[in-house]
Amino acid sequence: MGSKPTHDHHSSAHEHHAGAVGYDTPQAAIERSAREKIAYVPALYVGTDIDAPDMLAVVDVDPDSSTYCEIVDRIEMPTTGDELHHFGWNACSSSCHVEGAERRYLVVPGNRSSRIHVIDTHDRLNPELVKVIEPEEVFEHDLSAPHTVHCIPDGEIMISMLGNAEGDLPGGFLILNEDFEIEGRWDTPGDIQMNYDFWYQPRRNVMISSEWAAPSTYQPGFDLADVEAGKYGHELHFWNWEDRAVEQTIDLGEEGLVPLEVRFLHTPESEHAYVGAALSSNMFHLYREDDEWHATNVIDVEPREHDSWDMPVPGLITDLVVSMDDRYLFFVNWLHGEVRMYDISDPSNPRLTDTISVGGLFGDVQEVKGRAITAGPQMLQLSLDGERLYFTTSLYSSWDDQFFPEEAERGSVMLKADVDPRRGTMTLDEEFLVDFGTLPEGPARAHEIRWPDGDCTSDVWM
Repeated sequence: MGSKPTHDHHSSAHEHHAGAVGYDTPQAAIERSAREKIAYVPALYVGTDIDAPDMLAVVDVDPDSSTYCEIVDRIEMPTTGDELHHFGWNACSSSCHVEGAERRYLVVPGNRSSRIHVIDTHDRLNPELVKVIEPEEVFEHDLSAPHTVHCIPDGEIMISMLGNAEGDLPGGFLILNEDFEIEGRWDTPGDIQMNYDFWYQPRRNVMISSEWAAPSTYQPGFDLADVEAGKYGHELHFWNWEDRAVEQTIDLGEEGLVPLEVRFLHTPESEHAYVGAALSSNMFHLYREDDEWHATNVIDVEPREHDSWDMPVPGLITDLVVSMDDRYLFFVNWLHGEVRMYDISDPSNPRLTDTISVGGLFGDVQEVKGRAITAGPQMLQLSLDGERLYFTTSLYSSWDDQFFPEEAERGSVMLKADVDPRRGTMTLDEEFLVDFGTLPEGPARAHEIRWPDGDCTSDVWM
């Protein structure tokens, strides 16, 4: 597994991948995209009683297929205990100018183990694990706990790392070259303390990074005392992309506790982005004006009373996605059991257009096709045409066990909503259910979703 994958850019893989790494513009992605037929979704056994390695599942989402809503292949990791979490492509639309580049390899890190896997999707239905970067190679750069994976314009791959080699602070960023070898750090050690997600906008020479906590803080589970002790993040960092240096930091304060996913609008000229603050359950609009970045709280999710809680329950915004045409923002309230849809034609004034209430502590729909939904909507992925919104239900193994312990016993599900972009509405498809609780080894947790032809949360334009 330690061998270097070969890059046969002139092979028949072009037939599989439509001969292109990405799309010239977001509009081209919409116009040239075919309906998604398969999805890649990690399935985890970390935090369960099952002694099995995590896997990457190939899910059939083609309604014309005889195996619709089934897991049709699985790529098992070689070692247990990885906690596969977020993952990304070796190349995307920002790599269009790189000769021979091809969206073919998935970089799949283990957040808990710091092991990094490379999976070749030349055969989309039967991907192959071709390389493993062992944790010791990562620790040599005083980094651990890989999270977000983005291809970057020069053909390399950048990964946000949430801790140092001991699992404490500070975190940073790791660079892999096109042969999936570690080149080193992108940042200078000490530029930031906490790290989590990032999104770059090369035409505007900016990257925004967010904060969670040290691995030693979040991996054992959530403790409110850690928030009170200042061990969870509340800042955003705005980097000069070319200089690799933080130019501005914004402290979101009590309104912005634990800012997680960062999403720029897709048009490369845009200087508008959003970040969801999970614990305080607020959505911030980020924008640059007079050469300075600003963060404005534009959406508040009110906490709700629950009989089994001794405090009001926050929504816990854990993921968000912007439609490819930059018209709609979707986000989830994992604890409440809610998906929200907003019109962001005016980015500074999001307008709520629809909601879905499913799973979680308050969802109106608590089962689909007779299957109980044991947690709230968590990770989102939108079709390129903006007409189908998919979501899974696992957040992080130790957090699942605290807030939705049945998730480990029953496994996750993958659900879908049909979206009407013309009317700004969503409808839960109660005939769509992928059950990760029925795998041969036992129930598994499902997390992030990726499409072979690129998606709304991985492609960046030059």
